[in-house]
Amino acid sequence: MYDPAQLATFLAVAQTRGFSDAGRQLGLRQSTVSQHIRKLEAQIGRRLFVRDTHSVTLTVDGNALKEFAQSIIELNERAERYFAGTELRGRIRFGTSEDFALSQLPEVLREFRRRHPAIDVELTVGLSGDLYRKLDARKLDLLLAKRQRGDNRGKVVWRDRLVWVGREDWQPDPDRPLPLVTFPPPSIGHTAAIEALDQVRRPWRIACLSGSLSGLRAAAMAGLGVVVQARNLIVEGLVELPRSAGLPELGDTEFVVISADKNPRSPAAALSATLIANGARFRSV
Repeated sequence: MYDPAQLATFLAVAQTRGFSDAGRQLGLRQSTVSQHIRKLEAQIGRRLFVRDTHSVTLTVDGNALKEFAQSIIELNERAERYFAGTELRGRIRFGTSEDFALSQLPEVLREFRRRHPAIDVELTVGLSGDLYRKLDARKLDLLLAKRQRGDNRGKVVWRDRLVWVGREDWQPDPDRPLPLVTFPPPSIGHTAAIEALDQVRRPWRIACLSGSLSGLRAAAMAGLGVVVQARNLIVEGLVELPRSAGLPELGDTEFVVISADKNPRSPAAALSATLIANGARFRSV
């Protein structure tokens, strides 16, 4: 029999690729995390991770155990909920933006559905501003998005740096207004770009407005201009522009999960807890 606590620690290390991050995610000391992994490796008789001073990577056996560990933990939790009469049922109207939908979110939702097969998730993907309005109108139960200015609701899932993003060979012309490829206002990236440029008195113009991330990517790949994105959510084909591009700093942003349902035992609360627990996973994209 494998210890579910040790398996949970193993999965946390595999997801975060670090013993310290796994400890923070689980609320354990790093020494406890190391002890769990040592005991698990001794029981299995195989090495699960290759460790050095800079990285932690799964071995072939570690990758094999990952699927087994997820299934063991999920079945254990389902059995506990069933016999305790606490298995969650119901529906979640969950909203998020396109950049999350293209990152680690599908994997997180897949694991959530494994653990809570009696919960139906209705996913709405859209612009953050529209999603906030749907949440306020009670048309969504849960929202994962960048924190809007002046809105203190929600719990932080992770923090990230906003950066200028473009095609790898793209360089801004310092003698011409900076062409911006952006979501329409009240996009957080849109606002951050304009405020940063106005602060340093750098002229700018709107080169492309698009309501979809694929539209922004297409415009940037065509060399029409520069996009503002969170560093860990940069879309394929685009890169963070170097400091030599001469563009101002954009600062950080917070990604928050906000629930319209205040019941701590609701399906929305369960998904919210899952998203927060996987914050390190989003950061390590």
